[in-house]
Amino acid sequence: MTINQPPLSGSVEQKLREEVAACTLILNSLDILGYSGHVSARLPDGKHLLIQSFDQSRASLRRDDLLICDLDGVVVAGPEGIRAPAEVYLHTEILRARPDVQAVAHFHDDLATTFTIVKNRPLLPVKNHAIRWASGIPVHPDPSHVSDATLGRALAKTLGQKQALQIRAHGQVIVAESVKHLLIDSIHFVENAKALYDAHMLGEVEPLTAGELEDFGRTFNRDRHVHKLWKYYAGRAIDSGIVPADWSYAAP
Repeated sequence: MTINQPPLSGSVEQKLREEVAACTLILNSLDILGYSGHVSARLPDGKHLLIQSFDQSRASLRRDDLLICDLDGVVVAGPEGIRAPAEVYLHTEILRARPDVQAVAHFHDDLATTFTIVKNRPLLPVKNHAIRWASGIPVHPDPSHVSDATLGRALAKTLGQKQALQIRAHGQVIVAESVKHLLIDSIHFVENAKALYDAHMLGEVEPLTAGELEDFGRTFNRDRHVHKLWKYYAGRAIDSGIVPADWSYAAP
């Protein structure tokens, strides 16, 4: 039995379901999204989002497993008795505060998190695709789980107009204009943290300068880059059986 569902375009919702589920499965296969964490997408009415349930494994998520919640975190469509993740408010309050954001990821990359617990070691852009975070990556000071709307609003305030943040001793939040962009940003975020960590092991770090990032930005086509990488990661996931081959919207 399902709870009442708000009226939505079936094809649009199906597209988002397949993209959110595929993004989750791919991030899990890359060990970015583990036994916890979640991906969400804003539905076209602007008042609801798709997100996985509290109990569903990130390794076996399917499109029909996703719940529809309103911006108060209330489940309005999905199997009866299934609850939203405890940190649904992380997603709802960001989407409420940022109409430009269409998709949100929260995960717990241990290496990236180390930059929040060591003095004078900020997470800086050291790879060219980290241009996405050239304006900075704030650190939210409260390591608590974002388990209510008040905590969600505080986190959204820390995020401000940035495109990512770190939660001290906890994890990461990535925001983007689509689920496909979100996948690639999440991968690049972890890659950049790894590169910076390795650079610190070798010696004094020379992060990309504002001028270098600006020069790269002049020729960087974000949409084309995301299309290329989604084709690669989704295609690989379909070939390996991680993502079902009949998910036409998730296919590259």
